[in-house]
Amino acid sequence: MKLLLVSFVVLIAFGKWVDGFLEFNETELYQIENYRSGYVSNGSVYGISKAYDNALMVGLTLIQSARAKGAVCLDGTLPGYHLHRGYGSGANSWLIQLEGGGWCNNVRNCVYRKKTRRGSSWYMEKQIAFTGILSNKAQENPDFFNWNRVKLRYCDGASFTGDSENKAAGLQFRGQRIWLAAMDDLMSKGMRHAHQALLSGCSAGGLASILHCDEFRDFFPRTTRVKCLSDAGLFLDAVDVSGGHTLRNLYSGVVGLQGVQNNLPRICTNHLDPTSCFFPQNIIRQVRTPLFILNAAYDSWQIQSSLAPPSADPHGHWHDCRLNHAKCSASQIRFLQGFRNQVLKAVRGFSMSKQNGLFINSCFAHCQTERQDTWFADDSPVVGNKAIAIAVGDWYFHRSGIKIVDCPYPCDKTCHNLVFQRA
Repeated sequence: MKLLLVSFVVLIAFGKWVDGFLEFNETELYQIENYRSGYVSNGSVYGISKAYDNALMVGLTLIQSARAKGAVCLDGTLPGYHLHRGYGSGANSWLIQLEGGGWCNNVRNCVYRKKTRRGSSWYMEKQIAFTGILSNKAQENPDFFNWNRVKLRYCDGASFTGDSENKAAGLQFRGQRIWLAAMDDLMSKGMRHAHQALLSGCSAGGLASILHCDEFRDFFPRTTRVKCLSDAGLFLDAVDVSGGHTLRNLYSGVVGLQGVQNNLPRICTNHLDPTSCFFPQNIIRQVRTPLFILNAAYDSWQIQSSLAPPSADPHGHWHDCRLNHAKCSASQIRFLQGFRNQVLKAVRGFSMSKQNGLFINSCFAHCQTERQDTWFADDSPVVGNKAIAIAVGDWYFHRSGIKIVDCPYPCDKTCHNLVFQRA
């Protein structure tokens, strides 16, 4: 079986180191990738088609009722979403996809952020492509193609959980209010009549789908089938290559700056500090609603920004490995295998619940639901011959229980591994 690698180019316009963290948006990188990369197999590079050429483009809807509720982006502009209506058997089914895009943990990088699409609707694209789990084509998205599908834009920087402000810097931290205003608006547009609903999200949106999962369940009557999916949202409280806690330090800043504490699950904050309760490993076993965790065992964002960021690697020993796993030394691979073990330990208790689903593949990837090539395609990643889209569908519709854990790297030859190169 061929080893398939997707090479990504990180351009200055789309990727930026901010306070030691690489900020990028997975969908933006994928759009660049369509023009600047291809598949790598047996040392040869093959061109790929521009996957967005025939994709459904969906317009941005600003939530007009949000301002009266104080539900605004970092810069005070209205939040928004993209909605494509369902039809036929999916007319009363709803999928909500929470956008990802990192966090901001201090005034300086929140001020930077509010001048981008991740802090202001002024800079958001007026239309975006719906691919992967958002696709409207049965051959690309077999179980959800005709559902009402929504992409909720991310413009608060705290996984839709903050509720505070910094008047001096002109910053509004209103993620929790945005979440509630969006749900209210969608309920008024028919979601209250849903027979089935799925809350999903990628990266920081994947974390948000965990944090808001039980809230989402409570919006609907008990007769509605409601579940949640977290894609690349299992961010671990891990030790970095210098022995420090890079991600914990980041999360501590997010929680403190943005007033997140009061919006975290009480079952966690009753016995742990608020920063610990922003880490999903301390929450997932207490989520009452059926939850599916999809994660790469060697998550690319966590390698770059949590485990081996430049701030933890001042001499650059991890520079090449961080960008391309093929350039990692044997000792670096052992470190990353240790991280995989932590991932598996974090989901062990969670996976014992019959209602939960799990798909951990041994890829160097980040976000696999919105990209068509990783969600469902002829050559998409599989574990035990099961693609991600089929695994999620089997779990959601009770066709089978899904608890899939891949063998360790380098055994999986179906991965679309990310390779980052400076342009």
